[in-house]
Amino acid sequence: MFKHFDTLKKPVNVIFLVQIVVVFLVAFGVWPRTLIIPLTALIAIFILRADLETSASFFIRSIPLFVAIPFTSYFDSFNIWRIAGGLIFLKWFYQSYKERIRIAGKSAIHLLENSRGDSMGGLKHRPPETSPDSDSRGSRVGGMADLLVIKIKKYPLASLLTTFLLLSTLSLLAAEDIFTGIKRIIYLINLSLVPLVVYDLIKKKPALIKKFLDSILISGVIVAGVGITQLVSAYLMPLGAFLDFWGGTVQLGFYGSQWSSIALEGNTWFAYFGDQLSLRIFSTFTDSHSFPVYLLMTIPALLALAKLTWKRGFQVSGIVLLVLYLLIILSGTRGIWLAVLGPLLAWPVLVNFLKRDGGSLEKSLLKKLGLLLLPFFLLFAAAFPIMGSDQFWVEKENNQILAKRIRSVLDLNETSNSGRVEIWKKTVKSIIHRPLLGVGIGNFPTVLSQHTDLAKAGSSAHNLYLHIAAEIGLVGLLAALGILFIILKRSWDVFRRANQPHPHSKIPERGVGGREWVGVADWLTIKTYAAAFVLYSLWVLFYSLTDAIMFDERVFLVFAINSAVILGLYKTKSALAD
Repeated sequence: MFKHFDTLKKPVNVIFLVQIVVVFLVAFGVWPRTLIIPLTALIAIFILRADLETSASFFIRSIPLFVAIPFTSYFDSFNIWRIAGGLIFLKWFYQSYKERIRIAGKSAIHLLENSRGDSMGGLKHRPPETSPDSDSRGSRVGGMADLLVIKIKKYPLASLLTTFLLLSTLSLLAAEDIFTGIKRIIYLINLSLVPLVVYDLIKKKPALIKKFLDSILISGVIVAGVGITQLVSAYLMPLGAFLDFWGGTVQLGFYGSQWSSIALEGNTWFAYFGDQLSLRIFSTFTDSHSFPVYLLMTIPALLALAKLTWKRGFQVSGIVLLVLYLLIILSGTRGIWLAVLGPLLAWPVLVNFLKRDGGSLEKSLLKKLGLLLLPFFLLFAAAFPIMGSDQFWVEKENNQILAKRIRSVLDLNETSNSGRVEIWKKTVKSIIHRPLLGVGIGNFPTVLSQHTDLAKAGSSAHNLYLHIAAEIGLVGLLAALGILFIILKRSWDVFRRANQPHPHSKIPERGVGGREWVGVADWLTIKTYAAAFVLYSLWVLFYSLTDAIMFDERVFLVFAINSAVILGLYKTKSALAD
């Protein structure tokens, strides 16, 4: 009877509820922003005191709730996730390597104590046969080259990540604004810290997948809930009040004064057709492009936890899926609408692969997942009356605003589309002119003859792949594509070969009502999650042909954490085979 109450009393849930209350009361203008400072201290103390698994889980569910810290009136955009992520990483690093650090410390002391004796020796005391010569140097160089090739083959993903980071650093040589480039590199490293910890935790204890998927789903529910609240508010207040509340108050609470000003001056929150406009839901995000991508990246967790069996649990999950689809449509992001063709076109190809070399379970599961993409199209019927209804106390002439927006998807004369095409042309010219190191990481605005500060206002190539190539060169783009390919390939391998629970998970057994595999990290959850991740990642990556939204901090985090879970589950063929 008191089971759920006891769950709420867990420290992680208490801190999480406190965070929700403080963040939203501050964001809604009820409480002063200064309360975010003690909240940050509370979160930091909790992360340091809690175990690593709980800290990582808390971080994941809190992604939509991390807000800017108002240190001063001029420095109020530094986000909590940077501190939380750094503390989790340092805690993991210390716990993982404290023994090595202790040994290294002793070795360093030993070397210092014996430095004088060592300095007495040298080449003159070295036996003739060990003296360096050109042949021995050549053999050592050859041996190092062979070792490097072996390491690259053994660790392709780590090699590509290192290459990407190295090229990003080298691109600073071509940067007009080096300081902005350095900040961008630090930003990307900071974003990658928690995913690295999640990868290591899942690799050591695969049963944690349920805990992390729960947290991903919780974050998605929060984002969706705020999105629904935002939609309702569009019917309760005029446009000026809406902008003042969501732009001047909520955005200020979440992102600080600088972004709040940018949001009020130029945003993507409305679909315009003449003097008519309709809300494009953006929830707690800065724009209506990152919002639907975040929701897409929470759907694999939703489907994995539902396991696609027609029981009460999946019926509820099915309703949640439909709500998420509807919210994605109501974001008004046309690129997202069109990008659903990516997984739909890939779906029959993937099923065909399974026909040649796959079991009936895999084929059945993949077919179900593919069919779950189709309701997205049906929900446009529900979106029509919503976007066509009167909002902001303004009566619309007709209810065809969504139909007009759909027709504008491929209209190159439409303002937004023609602007994108022009940006793509300038970006391609820049890549041709600077193919090796680009214009420097973080310096894309210079391609459009803009100041680098405009990157914060959304100045980008409106294409993830062109954006990367323009900033760090074509080799950097190849490294990024290689990283994405390996993530998708390993996700597919996990789906194909996870035919039995990991040895560290609970022993599978047949439960009440014929329910099978009740282990925490059971194979059906893993299979469903991996296959869904492939399909919905393809959706996002196809959308990235029209936007570079993957560099948004929240979108990057949820994609990277999903990828980390997949990579942590990935094993060698011998380990995953039956």
